[in-house]
Amino acid sequence: MTPMTQAGEAAPAATEGAVLPPLRIGGHVIGSPVVLAPMAGITNRAFRRLCREYGNEGRAIGGASGATSLYVSEMITSRALVERTPESMRLIEHDPDENPRSIQLYSVDPATARAAARMLVSEDRADHIDLNFGCPVPKVTRKGGGSALPWKKDLFKAIVGAVVEEGAKRDIPVTVKMRKGIDDDHLTFLDAGLTAEAEGVAAVALHGRTAAQAYSGTADWTAIRMLKETVTSIPVLGNGDVWSAEDALRMVRETGCDGVVVGRGCLGRPWLFTDLAAAFAGTSARVTPTLGEVADRLRTHTAYLCDFYGEEERACRDIRKHIAWYLKGFPAGSTIRNSLALVDSMAALDTLLATLDPDAPWPGEAAEGQRGRAGSSRTVALPDRWLESRELSEEHRRTIAEAELSVSGG
Repeated sequence: MTPMTQAGEAAPAATEGAVLPPLRIGGHVIGSPVVLAPMAGITNRAFRRLCREYGNEGRAIGGASGATSLYVSEMITSRALVERTPESMRLIEHDPDENPRSIQLYSVDPATARAAARMLVSEDRADHIDLNFGCPVPKVTRKGGGSALPWKKDLFKAIVGAVVEEGAKRDIPVTVKMRKGIDDDHLTFLDAGLTAEAEGVAAVALHGRTAAQAYSGTADWTAIRMLKETVTSIPVLGNGDVWSAEDALRMVRETGCDGVVVGRGCLGRPWLFTDLAAAFAGTSARVTPTLGEVADRLRTHTAYLCDFYGEEERACRDIRKHIAWYLKGFPAGSTIRNSLALVDSMAALDTLLATLDPDAPWPGEAAEGQRGRAGSSRTVALPDRWLESRELSEEHRRTIAEAELSVSGG
């Protein structure tokens, strides 16, 4: 049974022709110009497998060639990877049929970034490397990492250049994911985009929010358009507020971007990759699963997590955070929702899922729109006097030397 059949019938497909050409990242041809955003604790091998299955179904509908989409691992700390911690080694695992194998690295130190990239390249562990310059989490920005780092222009250039140089040894393309800047008074995305382009990256992706916004408010798609108009020799990808295939199409129309990056929009909704592949192929096919079909996908996701962790209890702990996303908009009472959020075994999961009404139809608008964290804007935690200069002082050099030691993700 195909993922499309399991996840509901698609609407009749009216074909109008491809909206965008395939996305080219170095030597990789991505038939549907869509990237799964790296999300900590989410985009592990299990979740990527689920998304790939739906992307393959979308490719079949739209007739796209090449990889369906680009599915990126969750963020992995370069230092932990160089030290080969057990968790970092787990996080860089890929399924045998996963191609291209895409890994996102976090680093604040050019030497460590280079060492991690060299390991991935020389040991044939990746086909694509993405660099994280967009994380707004306080424990990251407080040490000068993530979305705070492009403010220091020389440091940003050195990290990007080091990883690109290592990747070039085996034609492994490198991309950069970033935000607009620290806040509206300290924007970095245009000069960072130009620097990344000059250093030889294969593409840049922009989340149209500042670090101060975190995940609140509305993504600024005009910034994506500005970056596209500024960086002209490589693909520019847009990220932020893509909750549906229609949002993705609108982003392309309004910004001229070469593809979209999808994060929170696919939480509890991996079939979004079917919709996206079909939409970019120019068809109107969309997946509208029943509650029974969603429950089946939730169980499959859990089974994949069991395979990933090799431990049923840990897989069940992991799936708990996905429950509300999968059930969004469906008529499942608070009692069953709360019980599912405490599930500790596959047997318990099966018992609880059996109490849901399998024939409950797709709830439409109630299941659409924002999902995942939102929060509110805030003052960004930064190293002391970080904003006084765009050059890296010796004091700040010592500060960021500690950053990778204090960031999880591998």
